[in-house]
Amino acid sequence: MEHGNKRICRKCLLQDIAPEEYLESMRSYLNSLDEEIKSDGSLYQKRIDLCLACNHLQEGICKICGCFVEYRAAIKLRGCPAVHPKW
Repeated sequence: MEHGNKRICRKCLLQDIAPEEYLESMRSYLNSLDEEIKSDGSLYQKRIDLCLACNHLQEGICKICGCFVEYRAAIKLRGCPAVHPKW
């Protein structure tokens, strides 16, 4: 993908990617996850809802561990990194 005169690649930083391209990349990653490791839709949504209600969420990033919560919630073996996990 290209953004202006810059070439966007897997190694690009978020600052170099247009918001629309980043969102497309995130959705593509989530959709490509192996079904064996992927949270089912209801579990994923429950986790996202809990993250949305959490004070540690800032701009889609968990302030405790630094992860993108949408990625963490999508992997069924992952958990909330809080001292007292919410999920």
